Parts: sequence; structure tokens; C-alpha cells
Amino acid sequence: MSTQLSSVEAKRVTTHIIQEMKNRGEKISALTAYDYSMARIVDAAGIDIILVGDSASNVIAGHETTLPITLDQMIYHAQAVVKAVKRAFVVVDLPFGSYQGNSRAALDSAIRIMKESGAHAVKLEGGLEIKDSITRILSAGVPVMGHLGLTPQSIYKFGTYSVRAKESSEADKLLEDAKMLDEIGCFGMVLEKIPSHLTQKVSTSVSIPTIGIGAGPYADGQILVLHDMLGITKEFKPRFLRRYADLHTVMTDAVSNYVKDVKSNDFPNEKESY
Repeated sequence: MSTQLSSVEAKRVTTHIIQEMKNRGEKISALTAYDYSMARIVDAAGIDIILVGDSASNVIAGHETTLPITLDQMIYHAQAVVKAVKRAFVVVDLPFGSYQGNSRAALDSAIRIMKESGAHAVKLEGGLEIKDSITRILSAGVPVMGHLGLTPQSIYKFGTYSVRAKESSEADKLLEDAKMLDEIGCFGMVLEKIPSHLTQKVSTSVSIPTIGIGAGPYADGQILVLHDMLGITKEFKPRFLRRYADLHTVMTDAVSNYVKDVKSNDFPNEKESY
């Protein structure tokens, strides 16, 4: 029997279902996706949440950081993903510059994503410093996922991708920010690259689900970048990454064999011709 979900089994995941999963101790699975074909596979395999991440700036566009990707580009990727999805809850990153320091601009950005892509929620990086933007977006009825710990949009501020909140002062602020996100109405939050014991403390201190990446086993769910876990990207080798395939090798071999067959006039053969 196929492990993929049939259309009959595909019950749409909602914020309510995600919250129920935390309440009963069921772990939440999440992955990124940026295009129709990949999102269709991920959704059919049973993922709970698909994040259209600003990591598209790295893995799709080839930028060094997530900062260059634009709101228009995020909407483009989100449109493609939403068209493919029948079950998963689709969250879209608000890109750098589309919400910081201006709650009206933040609301406009969120509304554009929701209206133009058909996505189900948005994600913003930061805590107290972006409270006004989150509150304004929530006031319009748009579900918001928070993001604390290592926040890649602030990479030039931190100057490193190393583990965050190892010091007690930063850990205390992160816990305070997490409680604030919970209290103002976020439906969940990503915790990125923080110590496991802090993840456990946050997850038991807030009522909403926590989704970890490089944050240990105590989060309510886990997320990875799709291209990393499939082994398409090879250079990125953080401690937290588990590769579930080696598609870089598979794809390289396939293309090499195609080139060889074309050069030798083996492809197309008689059966492959009209």
C-alpha cells in the first residue's frame, strides 16, 4: 500500500489541527518548498507544514544570505507551492525589509502574500522589536508564526551563524520573547539553533507549538530545508542536518549518462522515435 495520501485521506491541516497536535503530544513535521513539483511531492508524502522560506534566496537564487529576496519573489514562489498543495498548511516568510520598523508596511506585505498567493499564514523573524508589526498583521485576521534564536535576516548584526542564546541574558530574552509571541496570538514559532535545554524550557512555557531547526528534540515539531535533507546541496553540513537522500549524486549521474547517450547517438533510439 502506498505511503502517499489519497485525496480521500487528505484532510487540510489548519492552525487548530496544529495546536491539537501539540496538545496531544504528536510531533509536527515541516519542510520548506519553493516550487510546484517539489511541493506536490512533499505534500503527498504527508508533511504537516510547508514553509515557503526566504531560504529560496540561497538554494534557488544562489545568494549568500536571505536578505536579497524580494516580496514579489516570495509571492511568486508561494503561488507555485499553493497550487500543488492539497493537505499541508502553507506558511510564507515575510522577506527582509517588508515588515521591520513599519507596522503598516508589515500589514501591507502580509495582505499581498495572502491575497496573491493563497497561502495560509506568514512568518516573521524577531521578538519584542517587531511586536507592533505582528499585532497589526494579527488584527487583520492573518495567522502569524514567529521565529526566534538564530534569525538569518539579522546575520550582519550577529556576524555568525553559530548557536544563539548560550548566555543566560540572551536565553532570558528569548524566553520572554517566546511568551510574548504566545500572548499576542501567534499560532506557533520556529526556534532556530538554540541549546536543547532552552528549547525544552520554551516549549513547556508557551501554549503554542514550537518548531525546531538545530534546536534539539524537545520542540513540538521539526523543520529542515528541503534541498539540504534531500542531499541536493553538498556544501552545507551543519551538525543538526540529517540527509535522507543523496540526490546530488543521483542527479549528477543521470545528467552525465544523458550527455554520454546523446554524444554517442544512443539517445533517442528507434523505440523512442516516431
